[in-house]
Amino acid sequence: MKIVISPAKSLNYESELPTTKYTSPEFIDDAEKLNKVLKKKKPKALSELMSISDNLAQLNWQRNQDFTTPFTPENARQAVYAFSGDVYQGLDAYTLSEEKIEKLQQTLRILSGQYGILKPLDLMQPYRLEMGTSLKIGRKKNLYEYWGERLTNHLNNEMEDDELLVNLASNEYYSALKPKKIKAEIITPIFKDWKNDKLKIISFFAKKARGAMVRYIIDSDAKSLSDIKGFNLDDYQFSQEHTLKENEPVFIR
Repeated sequence: MKIVISPAKSLNYESELPTTKYTSPEFIDDAEKLNKVLKKKKPKALSELMSISDNLAQLNWQRNQDFTTPFTPENARQAVYAFSGDVYQGLDAYTLSEEKIEKLQQTLRILSGQYGILKPLDLMQPYRLEMGTSLKIGRKKNLYEYWGERLTNHLNNEMEDDELLVNLASNEYYSALKPKKIKAEIITPIFKDWKNDKLKIISFFAKKARGAMVRYIIDSDAKSLSDIKGFNLDDYQFSQEHTLKENEPVFIR
């Protein structure tokens, strides 16, 4: 089984790390190429490109200037511990055992505008480059064109024919893949909450639930759709009644 999730805007480079193990990003040369494009942009241009405040533009301008290779534990951090958004809070990788961290490394893939695709222990430097950013790179008009089919091919090369791909990424990042060309069966869990007597996808809760689903899969060694339907963290339960497509199981609370 492989799982894909989105990165996070919020980063944490301060907390004590639970492991010293690390790996290198598959597409580090591409990350460096993208940085060369970003490095030329001044804070004002970054603010307009990314629709961010002047303060955030200044912060990310500095990050772009500081980007340097090779990545080492001194100038970079493992991706799963660097991202700290809602999904990563739900995952809570800091409390995984060494054995489970290895399982996570084999199973989880993080889609990224800057790095393409990251394993949990791949080193990364601080950045902000969302997949939906209209950044032109050479003849490619945006990141979807830049990454093209390479991310899909990379996943296909990693997966066995009978493996599942569990999509827990946002639409912005999942759109970087070519689902029709993925050789595995794709499962896309959906998380809904009752609000005002209606079932709704509430972004904050859904993101945390995606992270919790990753944790559940790792902890329970889930291998099948049936196993995934057993997810019951944070009061969510699988609902056959609200599941309209077999490969899009709905969990409600």
